[in-house]
Parts: sequence; structure tokens; C-alpha cells
Amino acid sequence: MIKTDILIIGAGPVGLFTVFEAGLLKLKCHLIDSLPMPGGQCAEIYPKKPIYDIPSHPEIMAGDLIKNLEQQIAPFRPGYTLGESAVSIEKIENEQFIVTTDQGTQHQASVIAIAGGLGTFEPRKPPLENLEQYENNGVNYIIKYPEYYRGKNVIIAGGGDSALDWTIFLENIASSVTLVHRRKEFRGSLDSVDKVQQLKNQGRINLITEAEVIGLKGVNRLDSVTLAHKETSINLECDYFIPLFGLTPKLGPISNWGLDIEKNAIKVDNSLDYQTNIPGIYAIGDVNIYPGKLKLILCGFHEATLMCQSAFQRIYPDKRNVLKYTTVTGINGFDGSKKQALKSTIKSIL
Repeated sequence: MIKTDILIIGAGPVGLFTVFEAGLLKLKCHLIDSLPMPGGQCAEIYPKKPIYDIPSHPEIMAGDLIKNLEQQIAPFRPGYTLGESAVSIEKIENEQFIVTTDQGTQHQASVIAIAGGLGTFEPRKPPLENLEQYENNGVNYIIKYPEYYRGKNVIIAGGGDSALDWTIFLENIASSVTLVHRRKEFRGSLDSVDKVQQLKNQGRINLITEAEVIGLKGVNRLDSVTLAHKETSINLECDYFIPLFGLTPKLGPISNWGLDIEKNAIKVDNSLDYQTNIPGIYAIGDVNIYPGKLKLILCGFHEATLMCQSAFQRIYPDKRNVLKYTTVTGINGFDGSKKQALKSTIKSIL
């Protein structure tokens, strides 16, 4: 039996940052993840994808973000159960929970923090007759290693952030990049839309809107796609076709835990601490839903911070938690010199 203060289900960026915020409160954490390594989608699906909305990082690769988070939480020595999925939960005496994995590993904790991102997921595939024939043979749904596409002719389909971001990124790597979208308008961020339009105006990418891929061709591997564009059809040669239509998320066993579920996400109370309908169980990051929810990593960091404050009060109801800034405390609390410096500062102010 593994015992801890906070059991975190999901070792993606939000789950990892939870360890840091809990550590500042002297709370011990253990993480469960079905993947064999920490990092979630950032490590498994797009480690080389740039992220632009992490404070203080104008641009950071997803894999590097995970490395930084692991370095940040290292002083708090979290435990890990990797390559196993949480399948059942039981509440026992003394307000404790027992979570069991698909491998039979049991964990006991006072607080459960579900940070499972989108849960388990599958790519949304276009309805093409011979699609499976070319999967991993010219058709990819996930870009793990951009270097695979160096000097290649790439066609990307989609209208969201992922399609826009990869179009921008691969323009510097691939021999040619063509972005195909069935509408004129895009669903991604305005800044990314503007960048794609600029690249198109500069002749650095091809942009075809009001079009969609209707056929794939090739003998041993993919060598071209057929587009339906307005009232005509177009045949484009390519080395890779990458449809980026998003992921179909599934909560998996968590959906059977008695939690309130809405739109395949866990409902939480965002007025205070992101707690679910079961006291002691919280949901943070992309796995939760509440009015005004934004599925951004930085929003998950905020949710983790408030959740840990609430978790402290649950675990230690008789203790008063005084907020201390890390610029004063560091990560291991006050040491003598810092205490004295703080006292001198207070005296000078008074």
C-alpha cells in the first residue's frame, strides 16, 4: 500500500505543477499515469511542439516544459506509479481514499487530485475509404518528431490551433507545406491565423480554404491526395498527409466513480477550490469543466494552486496556513538568515 497526502491521477504538466504547490505546503504527493513516463500529451504526443503561452517563455517546446517542471519539483521527491491506470476508488474511515490501478497497485490518500487532461483519447479521422492503408505510411495523426518531415512535401488538414501551429512550425523544416481547411474561417487563435496568412502572402506556404481531402493515392505508400475545391477536384503530390481534426477524449474508468460528468468532463466548483461533488476529490486542468472554463495549461496551473490550498485545510483542519511568497521562503521554508532579513525589513518599514 502506497500512502501519501495527495494522490494525483495524471502526470501531465498540471499534475506535475501540483507537486510543486503542494510541496510548498509540506504536503507529500504521489502520481499515477497510464503512460510509462511523466509528461502526458506533452511528452507522448507532441514533445517537439512549441508552446507560446507559458509565462516568461516566449516559446518553449512541450518536452522542455516537462523537463523544467520535473526539475522544479525534484526537491519535493514525489512518488510515481507509471504505466498503470487508476480504475477504482473507495472511501474508507478517517476521510481517506483507496485508489487501485489496473495492475492491482493500491494507494491511500487524504486527497485525490484528478489531473488526467483529456483522459484517454483517439484522433478524429477523416472519412476516407482507404485511410487505414496509408496510416503510418504517409498518413500521420500526431507529429512527435518534426525532423521526420525535413525536406518533405507535407499537406496538413484542419482549422484549429494544432493545424495552424504545425503549419507555422513545419514551414521552416519541410520542403513545402500546404494547409487545407474546408471553411474560410479558422477556429484557432487570431495571432496564429495572422501568421499563417502572412506566410501565405509571402509565398512560403500554400493555403487552400473551402476545400477538403476526398481521396488518397499511392502504390506502396502515400504519394498524393485528391481535394474537392469548390466545384473542381485537385490532385496534389505529397510525402505526408496529416489530418489534425482534434482528439476524441474518453474519461475511462473515472466516469464510473460517481462524479458529476458534463460533456465528457468532470464538473467542479470553481468559486473556491475546484472540488468535485465528492468532498476530497478535486479535478484540475483539461479534465474539468465549469462556467468560463479555458483548456489552457496556464489555467490548469492556477487551478492546481488553489486546489492545494484547499487540500491543506482538509488534511490539517486545525492548522492555519499563512501564505508565504517563495521569494522569501525559497522552496524549503524560512532559514535563519532569511528570517533575520525579513525582521530587519519589517522594522525599517515600521
